[in-house]
Amino acid sequence: MTVAKSVWNQIQSNDHRLMRRVHRWRAPRWFRILMIVTTRLGDGWLWYALGMILLLYGGDRRFLAIGAGASAAAAGIFLFRALKRTSRRQRPCEIEPHCWASILPPDKYSFPSGHSITAFAVALSIGLFYPDLQGCLLAVAFLIASSRIILGMHFLSDVLAGSAIGAALGFASFHIFSAL
Repeated sequence: MTVAKSVWNQIQSNDHRLMRRVHRWRAPRWFRILMIVTTRLGDGWLWYALGMILLLYGGDRRFLAIGAGASAAAAGIFLFRALKRTSRRQRPCEIEPHCWASILPPDKYSFPSGHSITAFAVALSIGLFYPDLQGCLLAVAFLIASSRIILGMHFLSDVLAGSAIGAALGFASFHIFSAL
């Protein structure tokens, strides 16, 4: 067995072990509501609202910040769609039923997490323009990414890969737009 295959088998084994624990955990009601609301905000509603708020109150750099966030999100969407078609990894909710979450996945494949890519791409690119908001934006991105695991939409490795891709896109987008 090759090293890459061995590493992948270990990642997949850990992902499945965590999936089984999460899917059987009967979370408190407030936590279940928080995860569902958070994942729905990550569908795009939060980012559209943030863009509107920045348009109205964002100051001199608002167009650069919005451009950076929108570009990072668009690149992320393009990238995760291409990667999902290539990987064709099954979602955790298709492998084992979840004890309380009944949210339907937005598409068929799991790797990488599009919600995580978009959340970190937007949070980082806009947060770098507005350092006072950065902590809050990153906390929201973390909640969105975590909700995808808790709700059975993604494995931990899907979310970690998506978060890293999103962070890289957000950082690159900020540097491109801040140079304009």
